[in-house]
Amino acid sequence: MLRIEDTDRERSTAENVEQILDALHWLELDWDEGPVSQFARAERHQAALTRLLDSGAGYRDSATAEDVKAWKAAHGAGRGYRGEPGGDESGAVRLRVPDQGETVVEDMIRGRVGFPNRSQDDFVIARGDGSVLYNFAVAVDDAELGITDVVRGDDHLSNTPKQLLVLEALGERPPRYAHLPLLHGPDGRKLSKRHGAASVQELREAGYLPAAVRNYLALLGWGTTDDTTLMSTSELIERFRIEDVGRASAIFDEQKLRWINGRFMREMPLDDYTAAVAAHLGREPDARLRAACAIAQEKAQTLNEVWPLIRFLFEPPLEDPQAWAKVMKKGTRPLLEAARSALADAHGFEAGDVEAALAPVLERHGVKPGRLYQPLRVAITGSSVSPGIFESLTALGREESLARIDAAIARLPATAG
Repeated sequence: MLRIEDTDRERSTAENVEQILDALHWLELDWDEGPVSQFARAERHQAALTRLLDSGAGYRDSATAEDVKAWKAAHGAGRGYRGEPGGDESGAVRLRVPDQGETVVEDMIRGRVGFPNRSQDDFVIARGDGSVLYNFAVAVDDAELGITDVVRGDDHLSNTPKQLLVLEALGERPPRYAHLPLLHGPDGRKLSKRHGAASVQELREAGYLPAAVRNYLALLGWGTTDDTTLMSTSELIERFRIEDVGRASAIFDEQKLRWINGRFMREMPLDDYTAAVAAHLGREPDARLRAACAIAQEKAQTLNEVWPLIRFLFEPPLEDPQAWAKVMKKGTRPLLEAARSALADAHGFEAGDVEAALAPVLERHGVKPGRLYQPLRVAITGSSVSPGIFESLTALGREESLARIDAAIARLPATAG
């Protein structure tokens, strides 16, 4: 069940709710029921509130924050506030907390966690205007909607005893609870913007695949006994056990996510890869893009990295003075002229033909591959980074490749070679 906990009307704007749904849709995480709006269940919350007031488990209290502070000062440190019933109808509603014993959370990850009742306040479950608070609404909804398992971050662990007390007062059976470790960055500090992408939408914009993100998120704080890393969603469902999640903070390392994403991308069928790239770029997954993707698939780790690798097939070469200065050194012109002649005379223009045509140029001039292939790469792409040079020349085609090499040669002074 997807429940939107939107009782806080200032934070739960239509835009925020749409962002949640958008993220879940992109991650391909679906649900069987809902979305259920918690705010829309206000009448059910009021009915439950009336039950607690009628039973005496809840009471009206007009105490201010200053009154509560003074009460605690008078009754000693560590003692939870206890109010006196009889406040007027404008007072907040508090839940009566026992003075003795403890409220125990039987957590599927952390085991038994006890909270002494004596130190807990009779906490507010509804404001003076009748609007209920989060811990009350959540407990009522869990009970009435048949929620069996609550899996959430351990920053909610302190809320759980309050929800258990509400459920007990209502005579309802609690769900099972599991509190997940929070995410930290590689530096051990709480995950934040400085560690990289901080939202699902940002991961999508950065070019990550939904399946790779699902795989990586499942591994945060959990792992298989045989340390398998790459798993399909169906395999994750089959192998995951909540009891195997660790208690320590999980480390969100975007570099590892990049590695997993790169593996997923390389293992995709080419048609699926092309469709994913096309959707990311807003282009048609036509034959031309498919040919471009075929030469980039082994090199890119995210969808964002594909376009810089294949741009040269759709646009003129980049103007990159640094790349040009780095590789177009003295002696480059005769190398390019010899390569141009060899490529013009090649019997075919597949990757193997291109490699065979250029090999004698290396041998004749006595240079290492990089001394020839990097100038060729800059000549046809404008960049010092591209897919394999043979595959790049083949994808560009003989005519366009020769034209770009000619243009590069024309920029080199005759005295350079």
